[in-house]
Amino acid sequence: MSKDISAQTSLDIVKQFKKKSQGKEIWRRMRRNKIAMVGLFILTIILLCTLFADLIVPYQAALEQNMDSRYLTPTAGHPFGTDLYGRDIFARIIHGTRNSLLMGIGAVVVGITLGGLLGSIAGFFGGKIDAVIMRVLDTVMCIPFMLMALAIVAALGSGLVNVLIALMIAMVPYYTRVIRSAILNVVGMDFIEAARSCGTPNRYIILKHILPNAIGPVIVQATMSVGNMIISAAAMSFLGMGIQPPAPEWGAMLSEGKEYMLYAPHMVIFPGAAIALTALSINLMGDGLRDALDPRLKD
Repeated sequence: MSKDISAQTSLDIVKQFKKKSQGKEIWRRMRRNKIAMVGLFILTIILLCTLFADLIVPYQAALEQNMDSRYLTPTAGHPFGTDLYGRDIFARIIHGTRNSLLMGIGAVVVGITLGGLLGSIAGFFGGKIDAVIMRVLDTVMCIPFMLMALAIVAALGSGLVNVLIALMIAMVPYYTRVIRSAILNVVGMDFIEAARSCGTPNRYIILKHILPNAIGPVIVQATMSVGNMIISAAAMSFLGMGIQPPAPEWGAMLSEGKEYMLYAPHMVIFPGAAIALTALSINLMGDGLRDALDPRLKD
C-alpha cells in the first residue's frame, strides 16, 4: 500500500515538473522573439494605464468641458490637445482604455467559453449532435460578423453592455468551429480511447484530457481576436451605436473628431493611434505565442 502511495506521489511530482518545464520553455522561446516582446511591452504599458488611470489623470478631467479651450493643439497642460468641447484628449484616451479593452477582452472570453462548450460537444460526440450544432452555426455564419453585431445592437439599443452582448454572440460560431477542429485532432488518439475503455465519464475526458491538449491553437486565436474585437467595438462607436458620449471611448472620439480633422487633426490622430497601437501590440504578441506553442518550430 505504501509503495502505491509513493509511486502515485512520484507521478504527481513528475507531472508538476513537466508542467513547469513546459511553461518555462514557452516563455524562453517567447523571449527570443524580439517583435513579440515589443508587443508585450506595449500591451503591458496599456494595461498599466488601464489599472492606474485614476492615478495618472482624474476621471473628471475626461468629462470637464471648457468652451474657452476648444481645439487646442498639444501643449504642456494638454499633451494631446483638447476636443470640440474643450475636454482633455489625453485624459479621455487614458480612461477610454478601460471601455475598449473591456469590450475586446470580454467578448473574446465569453465567446471562447460558449464556443468551447459547443465545440467540445460537437467534436467529442460527433454524429447527429455534431451535424445539428454545426449546421445551425453555419446558418448564423452566413451573416457577416459586423452586420450581425450591428443588427443585435440595433435591436437591444446602444451602450456598453449591449455592445458586449452583440460581440459575444457574433463570436460564438467562429470559436465553436476553431475549438471543434482542434478537438477532432485529439479525440481519436490512443489515450482518449484508453480513457473511454476504462469507463471514464465523458465530462472528465473532455475537461481533463481533450481541452488541455487542444487549447494551444485556441489561445493563439483568442490573442489575435482581441485586437479585432477592439477595432470592431471602436467601429460600432464610430457609427454611433456603441458607448455614448460623454463617456470616453476611442471609436466615439474618432467619430466626434472626423468633422474637424482638417484644422484640428489631433482629435483623430491620437485616438486612432491608440486603437492601432493596442491592436498591433496584441497581434504581435499573438504571433510570438503561436510560434512558441508550435512544436514544429522547437529548437
